[in-house]
Amino acid sequence: MPRSVTSIILAGGQGRRLHPLTESRSKPAVPIGGKFRLIDIPISNCLHAGIRTIWVLTQFASESLHRHIFQTYRMDTFSGGFVSVLAASQTTDSKGWYQGTADAVRKNITNFKMAGDNVLLLSGDHLYRMDFNRFIEFHNANNADITLSVVPVERSKVRELGIMKLDSEFRVADFVEKPLDDAVVDEFSIPEALRSKAEFSGAGDDKTHVGSMGIYLFKKKVLFDILNKYDYDDFGKQIIPAAISNYRVFAYPFTGYWEDIGTTKAFFDSHIDMTKPVPPFNFYDQEKPIFTHARYLPAAKIDGSIINSSIICEGSMINDAKIADSVIGLRSVIRSGSTLTRVILMGADYYEQERDDGHGLGIGKNCVIKNAILDKDVRIGDNVQLINKEGLKNGEKDGIVIRDGIIVVPKSARIPSGYIF
Repeated sequence: MPRSVTSIILAGGQGRRLHPLTESRSKPAVPIGGKFRLIDIPISNCLHAGIRTIWVLTQFASESLHRHIFQTYRMDTFSGGFVSVLAASQTTDSKGWYQGTADAVRKNITNFKMAGDNVLLLSGDHLYRMDFNRFIEFHNANNADITLSVVPVERSKVRELGIMKLDSEFRVADFVEKPLDDAVVDEFSIPEALRSKAEFSGAGDDKTHVGSMGIYLFKKKVLFDILNKYDYDDFGKQIIPAAISNYRVFAYPFTGYWEDIGTTKAFFDSHIDMTKPVPPFNFYDQEKPIFTHARYLPAAKIDGSIINSSIICEGSMINDAKIADSVIGLRSVIRSGSTLTRVILMGADYYEQERDDGHGLGIGKNCVIKNAILDKDVRIGDNVQLINKEGLKNGEKDGIVIRDGIIVVPKSARIPSGYIF
């Protein structure tokens, strides 16, 4: 079955709400979980389902994303398949950038002529683990033209998603993208008759609406017809609502963990959740691991430190530090006397010889850092305090950004010894 499915991953997003993590890289290239990148999530889900023909559509600041894909996903000659990048480019038929998700697929339509009978469209920046085979079986069993993967959500999240009305057979009757009108939100709440179905048994009472996960499965012919018929740029805002009245559109209920890593707070919270004894998203699944670039790093080296509820990635060197509720990325260096609490330290891309000026890669001596995201290759001097002492909610100072009360230090930033924020 999977051989009849081709996957297209939409990975061109700029990710403005994740700035400055997306200042020099696209959103799908943002590191996650200490050693992975967001793009690894959809690709791994595809490979576990036997989907081995995968196109990745890129656009914004895509150099690091391209390098990661080329270094990581190389199919062998005998099994077939590929993970291939289609970057936005000018041609004789198209002179501009992608204007939206549908426009991106349309501008590459000639590459998909040999796609399978079904085309799976995925976002490149969501955190979830899904068995796509069950999704495909649902699509085929209903003879659907289009199937959307949906998740029950709280009312507070409705304005960030596309929500829909479903009939008793899970056929989509109506769809609206990111509604702002309270009357519309009320109208789209899940009816009790649908809530009682087994497919929603895992949803709590606080999950009042059905939200689109941005995962679409099309019959190839229907996808081509729609892109020719409608001159629209976006699937969620335009294509899907327009297709409901003319095609068989169904919703596949998914009740597992799913998070759109769209904001700094969502990114931070999802990482803090990873440090819990039983995390909602499990990177430690032996049967279906998340794949990423193999780096062959040595094990982490820890001396005289107290570490609690934290993830420490390989290649790290930690000396006489206190770390709690934190994710410490690859090749991280944390020097003596420093305390990190609820910190996402992304690590470094390389090692360097220890310096005498107190500005080596990583965290210096006697630092205190709380509720912070430190991007790759930062240099934090000695006796630095990153504690948001003024209690700011949002703002920027000396190149350091505050989002929802979370400190964000950009990639390769250098913070001098004695600095207090």
